[in-house]
Amino acid sequence: MIRTIPGVLRAAADRYGDKAAYVEGDVVTSFAELLERVRRTAAGYRDRGLGPGGRVVVWAPNSTDWVVAALAVTYAGGTLVPANSRYTGHEVAELVDRTGAVLAVVSDGFLGRTQIADLRAASDLPSVREVIDLGALAAVEVEPGDIDAVAEAVSPDDVADILFTSGTTGRPKGAMTAHRQTVGVADTWGELGGVTADDQYLVISPFFHTFGYKVGIITGLCTGATLYPVTTFDVDATLRLIESARITVIPGSPTIYQSLLAAPRRPDFDLSSLRLAVTGASVVPVVLIERTRAAAPEGLGVDQVVTAFGMTEAVVVTMARDGDPADLVANTCGRAIPGMEVRVDAPEGEQGELLVRGDYVMLGYLDDPEATAAAIDADGWLHTGDVATIDAQGNITITDRIKDMYISGGFNVYPAEVEQALLRMDGVDDVAVVGVPDERMGEVGKAYVVGAVTPDDVVAFAKGRLANFKVPRHVELVDGLPRNLSGKVLKTELRRG
Repeated sequence: MIRTIPGVLRAAADRYGDKAAYVEGDVVTSFAELLERVRRTAAGYRDRGLGPGGRVVVWAPNSTDWVVAALAVTYAGGTLVPANSRYTGHEVAELVDRTGAVLAVVSDGFLGRTQIADLRAASDLPSVREVIDLGALAAVEVEPGDIDAVAEAVSPDDVADILFTSGTTGRPKGAMTAHRQTVGVADTWGELGGVTADDQYLVISPFFHTFGYKVGIITGLCTGATLYPVTTFDVDATLRLIESARITVIPGSPTIYQSLLAAPRRPDFDLSSLRLAVTGASVVPVVLIERTRAAAPEGLGVDQVVTAFGMTEAVVVTMARDGDPADLVANTCGRAIPGMEVRVDAPEGEQGELLVRGDYVMLGYLDDPEATAAAIDADGWLHTGDVATIDAQGNITITDRIKDMYISGGFNVYPAEVEQALLRMDGVDDVAVVGVPDERMGEVGKAYVVGAVTPDDVVAFAKGRLANFKVPRHVELVDGLPRNLSGKVLKTELRRG
């Protein structure tokens, strides 16, 4: 088995050649063309100072250019650092500075913003040789020269990517993953889903996320599936694309399926090509699984609907299987995938912290041995911070979160990070953020604020500092926060309202 990203890319080009790898509007990129663009871009990166082990931040929405920009990093022997496309310049500058990135590839003008100017305004970017506009990526390409030798020298144990997540301290942590892990988990996911070169794979999940990058881009290379990247999710546009492209595979958060099912024009489209839907990230209502499976016009008519559990630190841990009943798919996260094992830190049948171990657990957190040791114990078990139960067949059910993290629209939100940002606002004396139920997003943030400010001003300040999914949707002004004798905010009381 090939165990590096450059190796998988070359093998895909050799095997699938002129077959479409990516379709974006009217532009079709074959596997052979993808490899050639990656080779030339990797050589261009090298000319700009990227060497083996160097890091490159890619800050952009889904596109074929994102794929080229990202794959070229590892082809040049470097390490990819994806940044959330909704992040602010301040948030991305922190990632750039902490990783010592040599290059930053940025989609300037996305959503009408000025990303390059914002990034430069937030930091002097001392490590960066060049900020590259993704829209002009072709200008980076040069003759490949001996870049293939650089790609061939990449080891399965080299760090392929660093994806940042947040902890209870609110400071993002960079989860480091080796090539063998990124490739292995993508290959396993594709095999369990039965993904093949005949599939038309719609990628709504963002490429900066493990779901879009590893089980999207890399799974596509492993299987030969044709990928259709979605830049921004629009319900009617997505329905049109499913019909016109005969989409067969559509992973995504429950929010995606809820939006498709609720679309007024859904019955107008032929969605009969859909065969595989994979969801997770939050509790999935049984009725959602049933409706996704149901034939039109009541549902989406998807033959195979499964749920999965994963995290940035382990990508995919468990997955339901084809043929599992709807209530099992909706109420559990399935069983451990090959190469992974799970257990609950509690007596049999009781709730406890979910621990996971195996091939796809991260190498550790970037420059943070203390956090790594706290997350992964001496026996190799990753402590997820989730409370779970496990049944006799090994299916896990997430019942609570030890951490205060909540999931909004499929994205993890850590209240401490939001709180730290809001405490920088003039007039805010104290703040606590909790997740509250939301019909569409699953959960959204609610901020309890002590101080001389207005709710609108708090939201506006947050929008300038945080990605949209982190911005509290509700703000309540209070005289004080409930605390225990040690001074800890009693968030349970706040959640009760």
